[in-house]
Amino acid sequence: MASDKELSDFLKSVERRAFKRAFYGVRDEDAALDIVQDTMIRLSQKYADRPPAELPLLFQRILSNAMMDWFRRQKVRDAVVRNFSDFESAGEDGDFDLLETLEAVAGSPTAESAADSVSRAQILQVIEAEVARLPGRQREAFLLRYWEELDVAETAAAMGCSEGSVKTHCSRAVHSLAQTLKAKGVLP
Repeated sequence: MASDKELSDFLKSVERRAFKRAFYGVRDEDAALDIVQDTMIRLSQKYADRPPAELPLLFQRILSNAMMDWFRRQKVRDAVVRNFSDFESAGEDGDFDLLETLEAVAGSPTAESAADSVSRAQILQVIEAEVARLPGRQREAFLLRYWEELDVAETAAAMGCSEGSVKTHCSRAVHSLAQTLKAKGVLP
């Protein structure tokens, strides 16, 4: 049985990676945050009595199921209602100023040069865009294996498929990413 501290430490350790995985999956920051929070709540409510060694696989399985549930709900909502909130202004009062935000960041003592920052941001955007373009199962296998650092058996259990399928999905994802990133000049 996991203690409260062990459960809390586990959730802290997977928080950022889970958010990235959910964000890649649903492509919506707010929805990804909600999915990760719901996953953490479900894990702590229903599986806190499990040994700490079982928590990573349980968490990944709950996260996968939560993303599938989100897609199902989204499909129903899209069929019924059109969301017009995307057309509203970014701030509550509509007075968002990008230059003020950038000035505050630039004044920090650990700020990197503008060229390095832009270059790094552009490379990360290209990589994230290419990961997001992967087919769903390839993206899921790739993120679980290389982002979450699960082994093949754990990834297969989290995805609900065979180990051979995981290997196939990962191989195809890696080859596709390598080919695309080389063509774009990100990889040598």
